[in-house]
Amino acid sequence: MPFETKATIATFGGKLLKLTHESTSTNTPMSVYVYLPAKAAHGSPADKSKVPVLIFLSGLTCTPDNCAEKGYFTAAASRAGLAVVYPDTSPRGANIEGEDAGWDFGTGAGFYVDAAREPWSRNYRMETYVTQELPKALAESEFGGALDFDRVGITGHSMGGHGALTLFMRHPGLYRSVSALSPICNPCNCPWGEKAFSGYLGDDREEWKKHDATELIKGWKGDFHTLIDVGTGDNFYKQGQLLPENLEKAAKEAGIKGLEIRYQPDYDHSYFFISTFAEDHVKHAAKYLLS
Repeated sequence: MPFETKATIATFGGKLLKLTHESTSTNTPMSVYVYLPAKAAHGSPADKSKVPVLIFLSGLTCTPDNCAEKGYFTAAASRAGLAVVYPDTSPRGANIEGEDAGWDFGTGAGFYVDAAREPWSRNYRMETYVTQELPKALAESEFGGALDFDRVGITGHSMGGHGALTLFMRHPGLYRSVSALSPICNPCNCPWGEKAFSGYLGDDREEWKKHDATELIKGWKGDFHTLIDVGTGDNFYKQGQLLPENLEKAAKEAGIKGLEIRYQPDYDHSYFFISTFAEDHVKHAAKYLLS
């Protein structure tokens, strides 16, 4: 479906496009923001160079506004010459009973899975949306000629970090790079994940494992060159919602090399944390997208 441009904002030499479109995956309107660096944003189509794409998946309660305005990925992406795509975190306005009853399930909390349980399965299909529908729609858009979807990386924060890790492993070859900031690493064993997975996927915990980075890495083949940052002052880390140690242990036991988890002293779960390490994650992506 075609995109409607709600705003075009000049920033860091490029342009941030605030877009909406009708999604066939979620059967709702969806918002998505796209940052085009200078060499993709200006000049005639014939003069524009295709640029690699970094997808940023946001966390619980967030919209594309949050990271686009406060994450500083656009600053680093402008220097590296990468486009950044900010999808929304869930369908909105599906009018499902209970959709807005809590902040950690339903609206703003799609968990980047395709729901299998009614009534969520008709609309909450965020895995299909992020991995299939959205890239195809962007590639076919009027600015799609500037985006190189053969060179795509994925990153994210919190619930979005969970999404980045699991989508990378569930779709081998789709993404060239992956990283995460304070990701939910073992959702099968934390309150957020248990609530979301039981609601969207049902009661079969074996199905849950198919969307859990700690479980998926046990069957991963080859190296896993991934950068993860977690703040030691993060209350959600302290409460056992993130569980990066479980992912680290599973990777070590499976003999997986390349996983780097950095525990950053005193940093919390906020965009102060994200903006501090955004450039590191853009550089990590650029290493694989620009080579």
